[in-house]
Amino acid sequence: MVDLKPTHYDGVYSDARDFFTLNLVTGVKVYGERLLTCGGREYRRWDPHRSKLAALLQRGCPAWPFKVDTEVLYLGAASGTTASHLSDICTAGRLYCIEISSRVFRKLLDVAVRRPNMMPFLGDAGRPDSYKSLFGFVDVVYQDIAQRDQVPIFLKNVFFLGPGGFGFLMVKARSIDVAAQPADIYRQVSKDLTAAGLDVLGIVRLDPFQKDHAAAVVQRRSGQA
Repeated sequence: MVDLKPTHYDGVYSDARDFFTLNLVTGVKVYGERLLTCGGREYRRWDPHRSKLAALLQRGCPAWPFKVDTEVLYLGAASGTTASHLSDICTAGRLYCIEISSRVFRKLLDVAVRRPNMMPFLGDAGRPDSYKSLFGFVDVVYQDIAQRDQVPIFLKNVFFLGPGGFGFLMVKARSIDVAAQPADIYRQVSKDLTAAGLDVLGIVRLDPFQKDHAAAVVQRRSGQA
């Protein structure tokens, strides 16, 4: 019998090999993940090959601001794989999920309709003025966008963070420059984030789970307006 135990990451459980979240919608899978019942409660396996945040957990996350009441702006929510696990964790918070593709957005809606803490918006993360009136400050800005200008897009959305808020930028090195070495890309990303006034808590490579990807974890300084 599998025994799941809480980890030091709030809302995340482990069997000493994989990570799991407590399923907010019992009996329902989002992307074909394994469901596991333990102690009369149902959990969903968090696949690091399908979710970059799960890969970051496997590699060691330098900060974990996700709690039961955390408010998250999720840029590039796609079909809702990672967002659904955050929905399991932030049950009393809100996830404002921005997705630009109308085709993928329909899949996101199918996930969100069962999860009242997920708020999907069809929009362009590169144009935050188009959705800034929909919500106020958030605790976390999380971005997973495969575009060359992914860092400028992230920085355009940092103003949604309250002082002391956290940012998670999933860096897709080959989308920024297919010819450059990923390590060089990550160093430049760190410099750009620091130059923007953010404290870089870590740049964590996500290999072998996510090839040529890294997670940049940052925090907005408490004294920033």
